[in-house]
Amino acid sequence: MSNLTPSSSNVPATSSIPLNERSLSQLTAQVRLPQYERRAVTPGIVHIGVGGFHRAHQALYLDNYLEQHPGSNWGICGVGLLEFDRKMRDVLAEQDCLYTLVERSPSGDTARVVGAITQYLYAPEDRPAVIATLADPTCRIVTLTITEGGYYVIEGSGEFDTHHPTIQHDLQNPDIPYGVYGFLTAALERRRKQGIAPFTVLSCDNIQGNGTIARKMLTTFARLQNPDLGDWIAEHVAFPNCMVDRITPATTPSDRQMVADQFGLDDGWPVVAEPFLQWVVEDRFCNGRPNWERVGVQMTDDVHPYEIMKLRLLNTSHLLIGYLGSLKGYTYIHEAMADDQIRQAVERLMDEVTPTLKPVPGIDVSQYKRTLIVRFSNPKIRDQLSRLCLNSSAKLPKWMLGSLQDQLSQNGAIAYLSFTVAAWFRYLNGQDDQGRVLPLDDPMADLLTERVQAGGADPTPLLALTEIFGSLPQSPRFVESVTAHLHQLYEAGTPSTLANLLQP
Repeated sequence: MSNLTPSSSNVPATSSIPLNERSLSQLTAQVRLPQYERRAVTPGIVHIGVGGFHRAHQALYLDNYLEQHPGSNWGICGVGLLEFDRKMRDVLAEQDCLYTLVERSPSGDTARVVGAITQYLYAPEDRPAVIATLADPTCRIVTLTITEGGYYVIEGSGEFDTHHPTIQHDLQNPDIPYGVYGFLTAALERRRKQGIAPFTVLSCDNIQGNGTIARKMLTTFARLQNPDLGDWIAEHVAFPNCMVDRITPATTPSDRQMVADQFGLDDGWPVVAEPFLQWVVEDRFCNGRPNWERVGVQMTDDVHPYEIMKLRLLNTSHLLIGYLGSLKGYTYIHEAMADDQIRQAVERLMDEVTPTLKPVPGIDVSQYKRTLIVRFSNPKIRDQLSRLCLNSSAKLPKWMLGSLQDQLSQNGAIAYLSFTVAAWFRYLNGQDDQGRVLPLDDPMADLLTERVQAGGADPTPLLALTEIFGSLPQSPRFVESVTAHLHQLYEAGTPSTLANLLQP
């Protein structure tokens, strides 16, 4: 969900047409345009955290829905809470909230202009406007892509981080919030007092039980601020769980140039994604919803099997690819997947995780795993390994450690799961096997660097971070396995360690 600062160093071709509402009629037939009157659309959904993934996923589903239901009240008002979001605000303002979505595969590229976002609010410049929009009766669903670390969960305990500076500010300044919970509670309190039905909060982040976590964190925050409000939220607000899936790399200047060259569009922030698309949503809403089934969303009573499958197979594999590919000196995921050692390790990791999955209705897990290998290997996506390694301290507990706990409790295999932990620890050393610098972009970067410098090939200082690993280090088997893998990675290097691991 990371994004690009539009770059003047790679200016689109002079023949390209600036993207905005007025220029749509000038575009070539090879670009699909919104098939509805955008001015007739009411934004009944407020989305917090507009980035590449949201624009390639939820906004696309809504764009398809609006084509089937012209004049619908299910358009999107985007909201940016962070100073970083100023760039998105500027681009969308220039483009009337339009943007280009390009689906890339070895068979070719297709482009469409997506129009489902009809408004964008930048909170740092007008916080009252965001609260008013959320409190307005037309807002019936609030969707979130605020990253795994945006929920203020203390890893290891699963409790709410009440001491975080943003949380403390919002508790003390409810009328000028900075964080997502401050805005949601301010709006819900206004709705409660005015007798307006609450909105549904729909988390779309890659977190197991994302709706359950959003509910726990928001109600905890609200009760700290006002116990009556917290109780009202717990009773009346719906928090569906959902599973989202689409590989969406960060936009690069070359992507912008590609859109100009191939499709004649000057788009300040296009989105590139793979053809695969999936959204499974728990059908539990408190104030209505679109008939998403008509555009391919799978509505279900139980998302859990789907999200477990996706997080433990796709997202966990992404971690291993990111670390091994980076240590071997690759830049892109498809390059790493062309390495036979890495591909085999990923396949064996998925096989190791498979016993922890529950039966998934309508899904052949073996076929799903084969599909993942094909998706990871797509050379047109050019997804950077550095993206996979971002914020690992928040990702590992949510994506992978549950599989480890399950396998340990069942006395199952943990060779590749523990190897993934060791590969992360080796990555944290800051250099690949050739001595080139590896980036560390993580909210816990300073502490992680301190621990890896203290331990080196000894994982003990890192494993002692209970906010990440919880009680897992109490398992001698787990600690011994991580230690053995890490020693080999340091002493023999990644290729030799993998060759040893992959022996029959």
